[in-house]
Amino acid sequence: MQSSLASRLLDALPQTQCTRCGYPDCTGYAQALSLGQAQINQCPPGGTQGMVRLAALTGQPERPLNPDNGVEGVRHMAFIDEAWCIGCTLCIKACPTDAILGSNKLMHTVIEAYCTGCELCLPVCPVDCILLENASGEQTGWAAWSPPQAALARERYAFHALKAQRETLENETRLEQKALEKLADLPAHSQHTDPLVLDKKRVIIEAALARARAKKTGAISP
Repeated sequence: MQSSLASRLLDALPQTQCTRCGYPDCTGYAQALSLGQAQINQCPPGGTQGMVRLAALTGQPERPLNPDNGVEGVRHMAFIDEAWCIGCTLCIKACPTDAILGSNKLMHTVIEAYCTGCELCLPVCPVDCILLENASGEQTGWAAWSPPQAALARERYAFHALKAQRETLENETRLEQKALEKLADLPAHSQHTDPLVLDKKRVIIEAALARARAKKTGAISP
């Protein structure tokens, strides 16, 4: 559960989910800040104004943005070159706000209203068909990104995370069902006929099922 400070810090972040702060998402950065494990100058999308907001909340002194995390700049919008897109879907999986629409082997397109300019789609594209366009003119940081846009991005990311969690659970359930079917009639699902070998396989499968079930209930770490 987030602390009150972590919640307020999260509210002050732009929700681009770009990971430039060194954490997997804005929530991770906010939690680290609340615990004194991160500095207030690690969010380039928030820029100097964002740093000032975080300073006021944490009591840390204001300081320049850390260049190791990037520099404050204009807000970018991703654009996919249709002539080069091969429909690999890698950018769709990488997008934290589900701002890319498309299917396997079909051309993809960016839904501009949902794009945060996080740039996470760029490194995964095997044909470099994703380009960046200036979406804020000369405005940078929070001047280039409004609270309503941040709220929408936060909502989209929450839905994306929930969907990913559901897909993972559904996949684990399918795998568990296959293992149970194999376990129910092991001789029919094995090239071996030696009872000792089959018994060893049965022990391995049962142990794997036990670990999977424990993981689902949170009994052991992932």
